[in-house]
Amino acid sequence: MTIDVREAYRRALEDFGALVHRIGPEQWGNPTPCVDWDVRALVNHVVRENLGAPELLAGRTATEIGDLFEGDLLDDDPIKAFDTSAVAAMHAVSGDGALTCVTHLSFGDVPGREYIAELFADALVHTWDLARAIGADERLDPELVEACTAWFAESENGYRPAEAVGAHQEVPSGTDPQTRLLAFWGRRA
Repeated sequence: MTIDVREAYRRALEDFGALVHRIGPEQWGNPTPCVDWDVRALVNHVVRENLGAPELLAGRTATEIGDLFEGDLLDDDPIKAFDTSAVAAMHAVSGDGALTCVTHLSFGDVPGREYIAELFADALVHTWDLARAIGADERLDPELVEACTAWFAESENGYRPAEAVGAHQEVPSGTDPQTRLLAFWGRRA
């Protein structure tokens, strides 16, 4: 990865959060590019990931966490729920040992650095999903796109069989980097 993975994650999460703060009351039910998810479900997914990060980086297994973060985590104040979860996630990834610990994910054990890279990629791609759903500017930070593309080129074989990403979409040669990245993740830009 061309930039520090924790910095990449922070920036992607901030970009996602900026869009969360722009969601209008009438937009929470808008469909997203994620099959079966509306805007509220998408934000809830990211909040779930954020809340799980401190647990997983502290050594708990996905099995131990179980359904702790299932259901609607947004309650009556989705923006506050997101903000609170983002602070917790960033605190966890910034902690001593976060890069070198072993995280016990549902599909196997991975180093903390790899898990944080996955969180980064998830936040980045979901930023595009949210932008599309609410009609915001869909351009992602080019440096983050480049970093995510480089990471995913090395990690794709571990995530695609686990169905952690959508089916790769074909794009013509000469397609811009963002569109290529989104296609790797199963999105049609």
